[in-house]
Order: sequence, then structure tokens, then C-alpha cells
Amino acid sequence: MVLSSYPRTMPRRAMSAWLALGAVCIIWGTTYLAIRIALESFGPFSLMGLRYFVSGALMMIGAKAWRVALPRGRELCLTALYGTIAIGLGTGLLCIAEQWVATGLSALFIATQPFWMVIMEWVLSGGADRPHAPTIRGLTIGIAGVAVLVAPTAMKQGLGSGTMLGFLLLQIGCIGWVTGALLQKRLGTVAHPIVSGAVQQLATGIVFIVLALAFERMPAHVTLRAVGGIVYLIVFGAVIGYSAFVFAMDRLPATIVSIYTFVNPVVAVFLGWLIFREPFGRRELVAMLLIFTGIAVVKFSRTRESRTILDSSEQLVVND
Repeated sequence: MVLSSYPRTMPRRAMSAWLALGAVCIIWGTTYLAIRIALESFGPFSLMGLRYFVSGALMMIGAKAWRVALPRGRELCLTALYGTIAIGLGTGLLCIAEQWVATGLSALFIATQPFWMVIMEWVLSGGADRPHAPTIRGLTIGIAGVAVLVAPTAMKQGLGSGTMLGFLLLQIGCIGWVTGALLQKRLGTVAHPIVSGAVQQLATGIVFIVLALAFERMPAHVTLRAVGGIVYLIVFGAVIGYSAFVFAMDRLPATIVSIYTFVNPVVAVFLGWLIFREPFGRRELVAMLLIFTGIAVVKFSRTRESRTILDSSEQLVVND
């Protein structure tokens, strides 16, 4: 039989990688709810500062204990800068927007991130990495999903409504996230990804602690529930979630790991409906399906483009 050629049990390393990916899919989907809960007592700057200063410090201590080399000089400065751009804008604007935008809706707005990845790759490459027709079709489908999601609100409440403001803030956050990530990728750092992540989180935490001291007041009343939200974001969202993501990326193909971009919004929408009874109707479902379809088309087309380039390069080597 054909099936007899496959092992009956999955190797432990592969099983661990799949478990890590499952953790990323679930944990990062729950962080939208945890942010909303933490914001009940803390301002967005204080939340960001506490979350990332503590998580970054813990990861740096862990790296030191494992005697992992830390980036130095220019690499250290640029890693900190790019992390502040990615996390500061990406998650920072999410924390600001979630003060009035529902958690599930925020997750759907952020689901456009893969589209911005394509656009910013094109921009940062000076036009060299131009998206091909299949990728543009995927972008068009995704944009249609976004239109279904936000157009009725824009027509009913106007472009100055809270929902539209939240949407625009989160799109700026997506641009910041992918720009910081792409710049970090172009840096070509020799440090371990977890160490780079620790530097980025610690730098972001320091920046937002300064912002909190300058622009926010100390909360008059802090609930145990809000503290629990921050602790969850530190332990699970930042330390465990990010470490699981790096582990999965090291063991599994990037196209497989990228499924978390589909699962996270579903988890966030479900928890928002379950805990806060946030509305989720037919329009939101249609928009989500269109956005997910667009993401799938973009990811598939980009994978095919990469394989075509690789095959062409190999053919050139053979001909030489």
C-alpha cells in the first residue's frame, strides 16, 4: 500500500513544530481580547511600556543564561529602531484603536497585513519586486473584502466616524509592522531571531514608558482583571507566543506557518462575540471570507513566483 511508505508516528521534532504553530494560531488570536481587558485600567502607552519592557527583559535574561550572543554596535541600534517601528506602530496603534473599536473588528482590519507586505516589498525594492498579475488579483479580492467591511459604516457615519478612524490607524499600524519587519530582514543580522526579538521588545518598552510618563496619568484604580490581561500579554503573547513562532519558522516552511494569519482573526472574532457579545453578522462574515480568499491568492501567487525564480536560477547554473 502507498500509505505504508510513511512512518506511523510523526517525528518528535515535527510534532513539536506543529504544536508550536498551533500555539501561535491560538495565543496570538487571544491577545486582542487581553489588550481590551488590560485597557480597562491602563492607558495604551502604559500597557505597551509594561508589556514589552518586561517581556524584552525576560527574553534578554534568558538569552544571557543560554550564552547566546547579543547584537552589537550598528546592528544593535538598527535592530532596536526597526523593532520600535514594527511593534510600536503595529501593536501600539492597535492598543489605541481598541479603546473604541471592537476586538474582532480590529483583528479583521489587521488581516490586511499580507497585502501591505506585498506593497511595501515593492516600495522598498525601488520597484524591482513588482507584484505580478495573480498577486494583484489577490490584492483586488482583499480590497473588495475591506470595502464590504467598512463602506457601509463610511456611508452611514462618515469618514470621521470612530470605526473609520480605527480602520485608518490600524492600516498605518500594518504599514509600520511590515516596514519594520522588512527592514530588519534586509539588515542581515547574525543574532538569533529570539535575541533580536528581545532587543526589539525591550527598546519598544523603553520608548513607550517614556511616552506614558509624558502623556498619561497613573490609573486611579487598577483591577486584578486588567493586571491579569497584562501578565497574559507578557507571558503568553510576547514570550511564549514569539518563541513558538520562531521555533515553528525554523522547523516548518514559511507558507505553512503563515496560516496563523487566517486563524488569529477567527479566534479574535469568536472570543469578542463570546466574552463581550460583539456583533458579528452576515456582512462581517462575507468580508472575512473575501479578505481570507485574497490572502490565500496572494500567498499562493508569491510562492509560485519564488519557485519560478529559483527554478530559473538553477537552470542558469546548469547551463553555465
